[in-house]
Parts: sequence; C-alpha cells; structure tokens
Amino acid sequence: MTRLATPTRTTAAPITGRRRRDVRTPQMAVAMAVAAFLVVALSLGFAFAGSPEKLAEGTRIAGVDVGGLSPRDARALLEGRTERLARVPVEFTAGGRRWRLTPHRLGVVVDWGAAVRAAAHEGRGIGPVRGYRRLELRFFAGDVEPPTRVYDAALQYELTRIASQVESRHRDARLVRRGLTFAIVPATTGRALVRGSAAGVIVRALAGLDRSPVALPVRNDRPVVTAPQLRTAQLAAQRAVSAPVSLTLGRTRWRLPRWRVALMIDLPEHADEQLALRGKAADQYFSRLADTVDRSPRDADFAVYADGVRVIPSSPGVTLDAPRTAAAVLAAAGRVRDRSAPLVVTRPQPKLTTADARAMKIRGRVAAYETTYGGDANRIHNVQLVAHLVDRKLIAPGATFSFNDTTGERTAEKGFLEAPVIINGELQTGLGGGVCQVSTTVFNAAYEAGLPITTRTNHALYISHYPLGRDATVNYPDIDLKFVNDTGHWLLLRTFVGSSSLVVALYGTPVNRRVESDAAPLRELAAPPERTVDDPAMYVGETATEDDGEPSRATSVTRRVYSASGKLLSRSTWYSSYRAEPKVVRVGTKPLPEPEPKPEPKRTPPPATTATTTTTAPTTTTTAPASVPTTPVTTTTAAAPSPAPTPQR
Repeated sequence: MTRLATPTRTTAAPITGRRRRDVRTPQMAVAMAVAAFLVVALSLGFAFAGSPEKLAEGTRIAGVDVGGLSPRDARALLEGRTERLARVPVEFTAGGRRWRLTPHRLGVVVDWGAAVRAAAHEGRGIGPVRGYRRLELRFFAGDVEPPTRVYDAALQYELTRIASQVESRHRDARLVRRGLTFAIVPATTGRALVRGSAAGVIVRALAGLDRSPVALPVRNDRPVVTAPQLRTAQLAAQRAVSAPVSLTLGRTRWRLPRWRVALMIDLPEHADEQLALRGKAADQYFSRLADTVDRSPRDADFAVYADGVRVIPSSPGVTLDAPRTAAAVLAAAGRVRDRSAPLVVTRPQPKLTTADARAMKIRGRVAAYETTYGGDANRIHNVQLVAHLVDRKLIAPGATFSFNDTTGERTAEKGFLEAPVIINGELQTGLGGGVCQVSTTVFNAAYEAGLPITTRTNHALYISHYPLGRDATVNYPDIDLKFVNDTGHWLLLRTFVGSSSLVVALYGTPVNRRVESDAAPLRELAAPPERTVDDPAMYVGETATEDDGEPSRATSVTRRVYSASGKLLSRSTWYSSYRAEPKVVRVGTKPLPEPEPKPEPKRTPPPATTATTTTTAPTTTTTAPASVPTTPVTTTTAAAPSPAPTPQR
C-alpha cells in the first residue's frame, strides 16, 4: 500500500532593522556620488562659462586668436589686419616656379562679421552648458573659415597663366619608322595643375592673414602607352618588311617590295591596337591596283547582220576588295615563308546575261525607216546625240515605249546645243534643236512595223521633207511619242547615224505584217497673215516682200495593218493641222530726200536812156517779157524831171 506525501508550507523569516539598513546603504552611496558629480559638473561649467559678451577662450578665426574679445573688437581686429594686407602679396609655388598674388588683384573680399558670428555661436549657451562648450573649444576647436568672395574671371585667368607655365603633357611611347627599321621612342611623364584644389588654396591664402609661401597642388600626368607595351608591335612591323610580298590573281602576279610595305604600314598608337595597312600610301597603291584589276560587267548584246541578229555573250565584272586584300597582304607579310597573298575580288554579274538575251528571241528586222538631215553643225550634233540615247532600247512584250522616258530631259549638261527649233509656232533657236528629226524617224519605224501608236503630236509648222501627215514632235516632259509592242516578242530599237541620214530599225521575231497607208491631200485652210517690218534702209513709201509665208494647212493619213494571213488587225487615222507662217513685208522708214532748188535767171543790165521833153503827150511805160530783149522807152513831162530808169526782169 502506497502512501501519499503530504505537502509542506515554508514561511519567510521577517527582515530585521539591521538587514534593512544594509540594503539601503549601496543605493544611497550611488545617489550621493551622482549628486556629487552633478555638483562638480555644475561648478566646472560655471567656472568656464565666462561672460556671454566675450568670445570663448581659444577661439581662432583664420589663424588669429580672438578668444576673450567681444565680437565687435574681434571684427575690428580682423578687418584692420585685412586692410593692411590687401596689397601685400602671397607667394605661390609649383614646379619650381613662383607667382606673387594680392587680394586686391583678385578682388578677394572677406566677410569677417559672419566669421565672428559663427565663432560666437559655438560658445553660446546657458550657464554650465556654455562653460562646457567653451571648454571643448579651448582644447578641440579649429580655425573658423570666414566666408570669402573672389572675382572669378581674375582667378581663372591666373590659374590659366600658372597652368601654362607649370603643366607639361605626358608623351606616350610610340613606334617610328626609320627606313626599313622600326624603333620605340620612350614615354615621358607630364605634370598638371590640379585647378579645382589650386583655386581653393589661392582663395584661402589670400583671405587669410598669413603671408608665408603657399605650395599649389600639382599631379603627375602619366603616359598611357609605355615602351614594353609596343614591343610586340615592333617585332611584327620588323617581320613585315623582312622580305617582299607577292600578290596573285589567277596567273597574274604583282610584287610588293619591302620599302612599299614599310610605307603602307600604319603603326599602332595604343597597346591594344594591331598593325594595319592603311593611310595615304596604302590608299594610293590599292587605288592604282584597282584601276588595273577592276572590270565592269558586260551585258549581253545583239549584233545586227544582213542575214539576222546574233547574241554577243555577257561577261561578269571584277572589283577589287581593297580592305580584305590589305588584310591578306598583312597576313602574308607576317609569315617568314610563303609570303604570297591572293587578291580578294568580287565578281558583279551583268544585268542582261547571255541566257536572258537568247530567251528574247531577237532574230531579225521587223521594220526600219530612214530620214535625211542637214542644217548647222549644232543641229546635226543634237540629232546624233539623241539617236544614241534611244539606241539599243529593249521593249518587252506588251510594254509601251516612251521617247521622253528613254532620253530624259534634253539639257546642256547632257551635251545638247542651241539649234533651230519650232517654238510656239515660230522657227527660233533653242536648246536641243534637231531632236524631232529622231522622234519622227522612230514614229515612222513603228508605223511601218504596224505597232499601235498611242501618243503622237504633229509639228506646229508644215515640214515638206517628211512623209505627208507622218511627222512627230516631242518636248520634255509634256509632248511625248509612245507606241506599244503588241508583237508578243521582245523588240530591239537600233539607230544608225550617218553623215546625212538617220536609220531607225526595230528587231525581234518577224511577224510579217503588211502595212497600207493613204494620205489625204494637203488642204489650205487660210491665207498667211501679213506682218510688216520696218526697214530703215528703204525710203518711206517703198516696200519689199521678205518671205511669202505659208498658209495654214491640214491633212490626215490612214494606216491599215494586216497579218501575214491577210487579216485586218487595225485601222488608224492621224490628223495633222499646221499653223500659217506670216508673209513678211519690209516697209521703208528712211525719210525722202529734199528736192534740189531751181537755178535763178541771169540778170541783164539796163541800156542807157535819153530824156525827151514834150508838153502834150501822156506818160506811158511798157514792160516786155523777161525772155524777150527790149529797148526801154522813157517819157517825161515838161513840168517835172524824169524819174530814175527801172530795169526789166
């Protein structure tokens, strides 16, 4: 039988008075120590608190001890010294050179009032707090830096002047060529003024009250590339010119002598760069090599013979790849043996290959037409030039031939000259005169081939040496000549320019069309108008016909096109209207001459007279015609003397 334990209760013994006093003793000791410390601390704080009207002992502003002075006295002291030193220079040194600068020269202005206020603020406080702050200032305080202003332009000018005399740029090591030898020029260390720090040093020194020499901060400007870094490139360059290099293209070889390789080597300027063939000498060499090697691709062409057309085979071109060839040459120059490099070329293909040309099935002549030409040398030149522009034009099945699109604008830049041309219905001189000779010949070749002619314009004036109603004028870009290739096969347009005639022929797969043409008679619509021209060489009232002019006219031509089997394929009519050319009459404007004056009759002197006295007869005077000689008769009266004789006229 198990017995259960009975729980017991423990009662704490009561604390006696002695033990209570032992517990309180450490607490009271700590409290008394703290109280004592506070008393001492307060006493110490009050001891060093000093007067709040004075700056703390040990206060220094710009190196000057102003402790114990009132802020006003401290400011007066500092400003007075500054005024006395305004023109006293500070000597600055750097790189063994010296410069003397004054606060006045750089416009340095020091705010001593702000510095004194900042110093006074550090020593302020209430009672013991002020004392401890001043105690700290006495043992640990540094100089108070006064706020300072400076004329920045003057400061930067002086920094630039100092830098120009102190600084020297570093010089990297570099490779140089001396004939067929490559040498390394060692690097040199430069020196640079630390401008930002130097500016602060100068301003602080001039704002301070000490005139001891001050060193300006400089740093070494170390080279980036050193001689050991170029050693590998030097060895590679020397190996490159150790022997000639050969270039090959098929069976053709070129020899590059050592001296030329040396001229083409571009030496590296940095450690991570490699040798390269580039620069003026390399560009010139590879440019001349390209002139020798390059060949443009040649398109397939068509040779016209009396018995048909043959295809002239095409050929690819050759283009030198200069950068890749230069790399191949450099690689060969880096080898001790087998110093041969293949030329790297590309082979551009022709636009029209032999296979493409044969597939066009251009085998014989479809139609042709010939016109004769003349005129001045400029007109003949223009005819030949535009004929070459349309020559060898290929016209796809179903495509439309455009004269203007094929030749482009006729400009002086293309070589066109001034020649007679019809402008606004009048024959004048203009750029490209003679072009319509070619367009008319092309029109008639397409006409004879039975091709649909979709755009055609006749000349403004009638031209008798063209087939009646079958002329065609053009003017870029608004007046064009167009026809459609409806033969189902390719057509080749060829022009053959002779000394006095032009032939335009169309070649392809002959379809043996038959063309019949009917031209309506040339009808006169109106007489030519008359135009007068003043002629100062002819007298007023005189006229002369200079040009009989031409009347306005009209005609039409109808073409019928039949297939080889006789089937009518098309019927077309072209109408042409020509302007009148005025009749030109020259009219005299020269004034008529004055008529010559008639000669005056000769005067006959009168004969001598005899006076007769009578008393009864009246006085009578007789006058004969001037042409009949007479004998004058004079009668007088007895009462009066006879008058003086009057000569007869």
